Amino acid sequence: MKNSLRVASIAVLAAALLGLSGCSGMSKRGQNTAIGAGVGAVGGAILTGGSTMGTLGGAAVGGVIGNVGTKK
Repeated sequence: MKNSLRVASIAVLAAALLGLSGCSGMSKRGQNTAIGAGVGAVGGAILTGGSTMGTLGGAAVGGVIGNVGTKK
């Protein structure tokens, strides 16, 4: 079970990194929001054992932190 969770987490992280490579035309705030959401989703998935609500909650919190933490 733990091995499959680790593989799933690595796959999500790799997908997030590949997806973020398309962010080159985005504003700094948009990039930080997307990065925060990706990191939050991975963190939420890891902390809650892969639950959907934990992943979505982590993405939401990470996105907000990435957005608010960016200065103009």
